Amino acid sequence: MCLFCDIIEKKIPSKFVYEDEKVCAILDISQVTYGHTLVMPKKHCTNILEADEETVVNLAKVVHQLSKHIVNKTNAKGCNILSNCGEVAGQTIDHFHIHIIPRFGEDDAASFRFYPSEELDLDEVLETIKI
Repeated sequence: MCLFCDIIEKKIPSKFVYEDEKVCAILDISQVTYGHTLVMPKKHCTNILEADEETVVNLAKVVHQLSKHIVNKTNAKGCNILSNCGEVAGQTIDHFHIHIIPRFGEDDAASFRFYPSEELDLDEVLETIKI
């Protein structure tokens, strides 16, 4: 059994921010910033790449509603919404979840930087990934 499944089944105490029959949201124990919340499906799936469409849609609806609520209630200036997929991307718990990280200023504890990669042929990239 995974850690988040145990939390969902209330085997491990947690601070529930939201719960319905398919989705729950808890305060992240590490609180990168004030109000940092994890939103997860009650149905176990490893990450968004393995989740079915209904699960993703249900989660997205709650993230949409909850992120606006959290930003408003904490007086944040914005938020980061992210999900890590796979160990290489920083996923440490193999249960799909989305972080809502309220942002208060450039000096808060969260930092995300994108560094330039080697120059790529965008036509080639497009041909590779276009649906």
